[in-house]
Amino acid sequence: MTRSDLLALPPAVDLVTAGRALGLGRSKFYQLAQRGEMPVRTLRLGSAYRVVTAELLELLGVQPE
Repeated sequence: MTRSDLLALPPAVDLVTAGRALGLGRSKFYQLAQRGEMPVRTLRLGSAYRVVTAELLELLGVQPE
């Protein structure tokens, strides 16, 4: 994902999108989420997981201009 792509993300994203930003596969990211080992805050909404975009951007070192 480009810097522009990352900055255009909504406030929270699904695990597939977050994994793509970090270069991790879908299965690995779901495993980390289920074990509570995510490097960023993950919200559980029913059966769905969401990653807080601000924390994802911070982890990647991407800051808005």
